[in-house]
Amino acid sequence: MFRTAHFVLYARHNELACARLGVVAAKRMAPRAVTRNTIKRVTRELFRQAALPQVDCIVRLSRPVNSKSGPATTAKLKAELREELTQLFAFLLNATAFARK
Repeated sequence: MFRTAHFVLYARHNELACARLGVVAAKRMAPRAVTRNTIKRVTRELFRQAALPQVDCIVRLSRPVNSKSGPATTAKLKAELREELTQLFAFLLNATAFARK
């Protein structure tokens, strides 16, 4: 399990030829559908770019991202999400490389 300010990443090895991803963005953590869809889209994009080994990953939003009163998505929010998700996948890459040695 790897954790950042807003996300938790659960991972385990699988016997398949590729990595798989699940994304959980609960409505109580991101009340607007636009925000939840942005989180899922950014997560899938970074997952594809990470070129991970044979692992099953679940990325879960663990802390509220924004409220209904503010804007649904902003460039600042997207940048923060990208930074945190990049950190998570980097942790996973380093952990799997260390585990294989």
